Amino acid sequence: MKMFSRSLAIAALALLAVPAAAQNITAPEPPVPAGITVEAPMVPGPSLAGNLEGNSTKREVMVVLPPSYAKDKNKRYRVVYYLHGFAISGRNFYNFMHVPEAVAHSAERGEEFIVVIPDTLTKMGGSMYSSSVTTGDFRAFVAKDLVSYIDSHYRTIANRGGRGLAGHSMGGYGTWVVGMTYPETFAAIYAQSACCVSPRTETVESAQAMANVPYADVDQAGFGMRAGLASAVAWAPNPKKPPYYVDFPISDGKVDNLVIAKWANNSPLAMVPSHIPALSSFRAIGADVGTKDGLIKDDTMIHEELEQFGIKHDWATYEGTHTDKIGQRFDEVVLPFFAKHLDKK
Repeated sequence: MKMFSRSLAIAALALLAVPAAAQNITAPEPPVPAGITVEAPMVPGPSLAGNLEGNSTKREVMVVLPPSYAKDKNKRYRVVYYLHGFAISGRNFYNFMHVPEAVAHSAERGEEFIVVIPDTLTKMGGSMYSSSVTTGDFRAFVAKDLVSYIDSHYRTIANRGGRGLAGHSMGGYGTWVVGMTYPETFAAIYAQSACCVSPRTETVESAQAMANVPYADVDQAGFGMRAGLASAVAWAPNPKKPPYYVDFPISDGKVDNLVIAKWANNSPLAMVPSHIPALSSFRAIGADVGTKDGLIKDDTMIHEELEQFGIKHDWATYEGTHTDKIGQRFDEVVLPFFAKHLDKK
């Protein structure tokens, strides 16, 4: 029996490449270079209020401040918002990515940023950066609540030109969908190894298996199934169907095509044609994926879709898996990308 669709299986296998980067396993805390300041405020999320899953509306956010921040009290800084993947907290992603070192290296190159990593871990293992009454509106949380808090508590360049959005895996997915939904908030976006790009499908067997998972056993359902459940509650919520508060993609023994359509409505690949003005408004778009990453087919598809519509973007493949080069590329590729395209003042 297929436990989940082929596309989800590929994504799950890719995400499992390095456990600390893809699962909720504590990664060692990285050293903080001299001059770098790290803070971890609890940021209120009005956009998450009333979510049926009971996810906290206050989210820990890792804020990494560059060397001159404590010295030059009149200077304002560009901000890169960095979104984590599935089944890992924002703090563990920060640890795994060695973000303080990347910020220090950027400063050595003469380019200083504030980097912000919000925690969006949910009961199912991840918000999918979607707008759902079940999980909460995490798109609005990132683009509105979080940005407003950071602008009001730190010396930022508090306008679109000073903000970039990036993410890896589920965070790469979030970069696409948050960016297309709120293009007025960010000047440039960069998706690393984005998951969940093309519309998901199900068989009768896989849909039934999903619907049969006891709510109390979600954590033991396996990585791929849990990812499927997280996607379902984010993309087809139903406030009248506890305890999951979701419409599963099966009805009367058949795949429910309406639910599949709701899922497709959240696919970045499917969103592109209806979001051309949003995509065209960005100063720059970047995306990359490793040649040994199971997500390369999906990520190549959205690259080709952007090309078809004449949307300028930076696109790269590199020798690597889903996780083995992402920290290095954030340091050496992603931050220089934003240095080139965001306002300095």
